[in-house]
Amino acid sequence: MAKSGFRGSPQGGGMNANMIKQAQKMQAELLKAQNELDEREFTASSGGGAVTAAVSGKRELLRLDISPEVVDPEDVEILSDMIVAAVNEASRAAEKAASDNISRLTGGLNLGGFGL
Repeated sequence: MAKSGFRGSPQGGGMNANMIKQAQKMQAELLKAQNELDEREFTASSGGGAVTAAVSGKRELLRLDISPEVVDPEDVEILSDMIVAAVNEASRAAEKAASDNISRLTGGLNLGGFGL
């Protein structure tokens, strides 16, 4: 009768100590990169600079600057559109930075499920 069980040898198909250390190092680097990204600020503007939005790396709106000359009580819809465009563009910049960080740290390896 054959014995079953995992002995932890490199030929056993399991993770050896070096692989575990590499995975832990990558996890620490990803966490550090995420924390650094969370502290960054991303800005974008629309309407030729009339509306500027700043978002954090957490994709939270930090600041919204609106030039007084674009505030027209008769046409609030255009102002709303410019606000949405600026916030969305700043959020896309934050998302791209997060994606670039992940790719750089993982060498392009798709780890799936990482919400960075």
